[in-house]
Amino acid sequence: MEAVKGASHLYEVERRTTHAERPGFRINEIQISPSQKVPWHYHNNVQDVFYVLHGRIRIFLRDPKEEVRLGRGETFAVRPKRPHLVINGGDTSATFLVLQGIGEYDFVSADVRHSAILPASH
Repeated sequence: MEAVKGASHLYEVERRTTHAERPGFRINEIQISPSQKVPWHYHNNVQDVFYVLHGRIRIFLRDPKEEVRLGRGETFAVRPKRPHLVINGGDTSATFLVLQGIGEYDFVSADVRHSAILPASH
């Protein structure tokens, strides 16, 4: 899959706000409904650090397969090149920060045909 520099057009969210952006680093705030997700992807050069402001999220990861559940005030970092997917972990909207850096941002869609970690409904 080809890397893209901006991913906002690739998936729908309730709200997306950029709080800071400079070469090599950015902070985005994302709000997703219970039925929305950030699809499987990875970044070649930057890590994602998730910080939950409201609600709950579930992060599914590959290489190795893992599931992380986060609530308000909790964080988790995903290293570069590790495929991951984010879904809402509750029945109300979830809001979280994503700190991305240090390095050049890209978004590479990840093939999920061989991943059995995600529930069938997603």
